[in-house]
Amino acid sequence: MTLYAYRALNQQGEVRKGVLDALSESDLEERLERIGMELISYRPALKKSFGKRVGRRDLITFFFNLELLTRAGVSLVESLTDIRDTMDIPYFREIITEMIENIEGGMQFSHAMSFYPRIFDTVMVNLVRAGEESAKLPEIFRHLTDSLKWHDEISSQTRQILLYPAFVGTVVIGITFFLMTYLVPQLGIFFRNFGQTLPPQTRALIAVSNFFIHYKYWILLAPFLLYFFLKSAGMLSERARYWLDSLKIRIWIIGPILLKVILARFANTFAIMYESGVSILDCIAISSGITGNLVISRKLVQARREIEAGKTLLQSFQGSNVFPALVLRMIKVGEATGRVDDALYNVSYFYERDTREAIRRVQVMIEPVLTVVLGSLLGWIMLSAITPIYDMLGKIR
Repeated sequence: MTLYAYRALNQQGEVRKGVLDALSESDLEERLERIGMELISYRPALKKSFGKRVGRRDLITFFFNLELLTRAGVSLVESLTDIRDTMDIPYFREIITEMIENIEGGMQFSHAMSFYPRIFDTVMVNLVRAGEESAKLPEIFRHLTDSLKWHDEISSQTRQILLYPAFVGTVVIGITFFLMTYLVPQLGIFFRNFGQTLPPQTRALIAVSNFFIHYKYWILLAPFLLYFFLKSAGMLSERARYWLDSLKIRIWIIGPILLKVILARFANTFAIMYESGVSILDCIAISSGITGNLVISRKLVQARREIEAGKTLLQSFQGSNVFPALVLRMIKVGEATGRVDDALYNVSYFYERDTREAIRRVQVMIEPVLTVVLGSLLGWIMLSAITPIYDMLGKIR
């Protein structure tokens, strides 16, 4: 089906604009007639995403401006129009234009957002829908702004873990390749010219050097091939994806931090939606879809089923074996006092603080570990090269 942007007359003779899926032009006309509208003009609408994305910081600005304008009493259409006129991203500006047309045609803002799932995810759409039903759109826009800022900060902290080791790792790999493909072969030629029996560590070094020389292209391609293989396996097989996601949260050092980031994101999103009036079952269903990890998602789906079967939120989370005892106690207090949203905000704060501390610990630990690795590599090469030279000097005496 094709998405069409149309202008049509309603039964009161008013011109309405909107977007509608249809098989063809005649099908579009028939669909409009069935809802009492007469087609005036149409055009193919902007595709839902074109594979493009809008940056998180652009979305922060978008929702921040929406909150300020709507809280000041400016209508939603006028607010979107003002934002569109100051938008410097052509793709996003076209999307806002189409959303304005849809709203003017009688569509709710949340429905208009749902046409662009790669930009406005399920959480955003459901929160805006809850805000429309409760007439609290400015509060929802504030929640979305704060949530996006929090996600941006967490993502930045997570990147910090990987940036330094990635840089140092690249340097170590570069030095290793230089030593193994240039320096060690020269030493091997030098030792062979003297016809000396080499010690085991020197023979091992030369064997490793020969391996690097003969398979250097495969060694360089191996990380990329492994990445694409695992990526393809995860896309083609749910079982493989489950195994990979399980490995991600269990891998040494990085895994526990990643798990805390996932659970902090889940708790923060759940709290915002619950506070906005979304039911617990819908909160879990929607929040589980944004974890980005199949293992956690399945555990949360199972928790939702247990709630449907009559268990409390605390009992279902206890059965998931994901949350620590401190978090479960917070949820227990939240259920007892009727403030589950506050309890989950505390859970989010707990994980956020823990993640910050874990990142700082890892950053402090990574530098000496990488220094030891590089020092051990250079020490092995120097020892393997110097030992035969000392043996030669001993024989000369």
